[in-house]
Order: sequence, then structure tokens, then C-alpha cells
Amino acid sequence: MTHGVSLRRGDAHALGEWATRLRASGALARGAPLPIHPVSAPHPLCLGEDVAAYVDGEAVVGLSARRAGLETLPGSLIDLEDLEVLDLDGNPLVRLPDGLDRLRALRSLSVYGSALASVPEAIGALSRLERLSLGHAPFTTVPDGVWSLAALRTLVIAETHLSSVPEGICALAHLETLDLGHNELTVLPDALGALPGLTAFLYLSHNRLRELPVSLTRLRALRYLNVTDNQLRELPEAVGDMHGLVELRLYGNRLRTLPETIGGLGALRELHLSANGMTHLPAAIGRLRALTHLDLRNNALAALPTEVRDLENLAFLDLRANRLTTVPAAVEALPRLRKLDLRWNKLDPPRAWRDEMERRGCTVYV
Repeated sequence: MTHGVSLRRGDAHALGEWATRLRASGALARGAPLPIHPVSAPHPLCLGEDVAAYVDGEAVVGLSARRAGLETLPGSLIDLEDLEVLDLDGNPLVRLPDGLDRLRALRSLSVYGSALASVPEAIGALSRLERLSLGHAPFTTVPDGVWSLAALRTLVIAETHLSSVPEGICALAHLETLDLGHNELTVLPDALGALPGLTAFLYLSHNRLRELPVSLTRLRALRYLNVTDNQLRELPEAVGDMHGLVELRLYGNRLRTLPETIGGLGALRELHLSANGMTHLPAAIGRLRALTHLDLRNNALAALPTEVRDLENLAFLDLRANRLTTVPAAVEALPRLRKLDLRWNKLDPPRAWRDEMERRGCTVYV
């Protein structure tokens, strides 16, 4: 019996050592019981409390110890044969326990914000993992086995010193979300475009990418793509084939314009292009009829194409810090515009024009 909960002997012993370690780190007050919550199948992959245990019958199925000051974990942790979720985000962990591959039931492992200098090979044997988060740590590589965890739906390897991703990533056929942001990637594997399940989020921001492989445009159902703060000079012509994109973030690159094929992104609602040094936009941008947000601040635009007037759903247009000397006529024709930011351009639109835009429900900043 552990705090009124009847557990198997091995689970009770492991949970007792777990609570002792948490008290030693200060995450639990001396003498305070570890919060234990009963759950039933299907068990949640996201645990509500920062420090708690989750049990189903006599088995421990979930442990959370976020920001608990843990540098190591008790070895008995690997005796929890039914453990499905282990959330250790924000701990200065220097290593994970030996025998981690014995946690065969594990579906979610999160150690974001650790001090791990290397990732144990044993993680590659956790074949039931659906969610794996290893970011914000000083390691430079991950075991090859990670790239073949076929059950993964979410993989986060961000804010590390990762410099390459193998073609073997194509084995992650069920992957829906991939975060490789804030690393040291200079190229991407062609296999990235062969992930049929990658439909939710792809984060590639803050790397050293100079181009996107054409193969990436085969992700026709991907909804969110973030390639901000890289070194891109152009986009592949086939980008217009990514018909599922709803949000595209490209700010902080070296794009001077966009390909005409951009007009093929009929579902796109947000397009973020700030800080690129852009000198002009293609006429095809007017075909983005679903667009609600267009961010063009900190560029070198002296004019906008007249086709901008066709953006019938555009609500927010940011033109700060460009080279405009007059308000583009196309802007006046936008029927649903709610916010227009023209600051830090060399223009001074007539007061009567501003009043008319405000009367139509559009807030104007000059």
C-alpha cells in the first residue's frame, strides 16, 4: 500500500525510491506524499501536474517530474514495466538510467532541457514510443535507432548541436510533428519529403540552411512550415504544390522575391516574410484568397503588385520599415482589412484617407 494506493511490490518499491529522490532534490517537501492520481485506459500522453504519479490498478503508468532539480534517476525506475509516460522536462539530467530499453511499454519520453551530453542507445529500442522530446541539451548526435522508431508521431530534437539528419528518417512513417529547430543543420535529407504522415508541424527555424530540397515539397498535406532565421535565397518552384499549407513562416532569410508558383497555396492563411530584404512580390500573391495575415515588415519594398487587391480575406497587413512613399492603391481595395501598419516608411497619407479606413473598421498605424 503506497499512500492509500495498492501497487505491485516492484512498482511500490520503485515509486518509494522515486519519491525519496524528489525529496532530496527539493521537488517534494520533507515528509510530503507524492501526489498519485488514478487513470484508466486509454492513458493520456500529457500529464497535468509537474510532480506526480499516475496509476492504473496496481501499475504505475505515468510519472512527471518537471523542473524537479534531478541530475540522475533511481535505477529502480526501469522496473516499472507498465510505465507509458515519463515527463522529465527541465531537469539538469547528466545521464539516464542503464537498462532504459526495459521500459517496453513507454509511449512518451520527454527530457527537454537536460544536461545530456549524449543520448543512450537504449532509446532506439523503445519501439512503442509515440512521442520523444530530447531538445535543449548539449549533445551533437542521436543514436541511429531513434530514426527508426516507427510508432513515433511527435519527435522534438531542437536546441541542440545536431548537424545532420540521416536518410533513414524515412522509416518514421507515422510522424506528424517534427521539430529540428535551433540546431546546426546545413542540409536536409531528401527522405524528409517521403514522410506521408507529416501533416501537422515541421519546425526548421534557426539552422544554417541555404536551400530547401525539392523533395520537401512532396509534403502536400503539411499544414505548418517554419524555416525562419536560416540563409535561404530562394524557394523551390514546386513550393506551390504544398497545397495543405495553412501557415508559412520564412522571416529572417535572404529571399528577394517569391516564385510565381506561390499562388498555388490556396489554403494559406498566414504568410510571414519579414527581414528578408525583399524588393518585390510576384503578381501570383493575389491568388492567395484564404490569406488573413501578411507580414512584410523590414524589407525593401517600394511598391506592391496590384493583385494584392484580390486578397479578399486579408485582415492584417504589416508593411513597417519598407521603402514605400505612397500608400499602394491595392491596399484600399481590401474589403476585410482590420489592421494596416505603415510605420517607418517615407509616407504621410492624407488625414481624410486614414479617417475613411478607420470608418471601414481598419486600424491604421503611420
